[in-house]
Amino acid sequence: MPEQPPYLRVADELRRRITEHVWEPGGRLPSRAQIGQELDVGENVVRRAQELLISQGLLEGRAGSGTYVAEPQQRVRIVRSSAREQPDGSPFRADMRAVGKLGDWESRTDAKVPAPVDIAARLGVDEGALCIRTSYEFLADGRPVQLSTSWEPYDLTAGTLIVLPEGGPHAGAGVVNRMAAIGVTVSHAVEQPEPRQATAEEASLLGIQKAALVTHIRRTYYSDQGRPVETADIVVPAAHCEIVYEIPVSR
Repeated sequence: MPEQPPYLRVADELRRRITEHVWEPGGRLPSRAQIGQELDVGENVVRRAQELLISQGLLEGRAGSGTYVAEPQQRVRIVRSSAREQPDGSPFRADMRAVGKLGDWESRTDAKVPAPVDIAARLGVDEGALCIRTSYEFLADGRPVQLSTSWEPYDLTAGTLIVLPEGGPHAGAGVVNRMAAIGVTVSHAVEQPEPRQATAEEASLLGIQKAALVTHIRRTYYSDQGRPVETADIVVPAAHCEIVYEIPVSR
């Protein structure tokens, strides 16, 4: 069996000390030089080990101050279910109310944006076809907990009251309800979740460490005719949120 890389061995030891309360939540770790001397490794090895534990939410780095054991936080539950579409309210706001938080979001819409190759494939349109792109930042008590970038084919909604997802009489109603307003029945959605590290931009927006673990969900809504009517990239920080899927059962 190949020998474990030194930084993983150090990470295991630091994790053990955190778990066994050798270092308490909120406490400052010894310097990298001290840890390196104690464990007979270089400071760069300690740095890599700490960065791994920061990405896992066990440690947090504070600029100009050092590295600390992360304080335990209640993870926000985000429920994924097509059955949660509501005609008179937001499932996200309902989820936040359930944990005693105020849910809200900020958005920015750009009209007639050419579809990049991956989005075009997901929407079943030609590369460069015009789309409506909307970027969302979902907030719990004013704190960002989820990012989403949504794309809709412009030729589907052009000239209708729903062309702007967050504008007009159907603003904020959700994809299913908005599409119903123009006679398009959304029959199902497909979601593909995968773990990865946050980009620098995502980390900045979510207030997490660069390269921290996130769950990236690729979601696409389909009409009853089989046409993709919207696709989105949803990013959720793993350390702060848990994702739960509700699966309707027919009888």
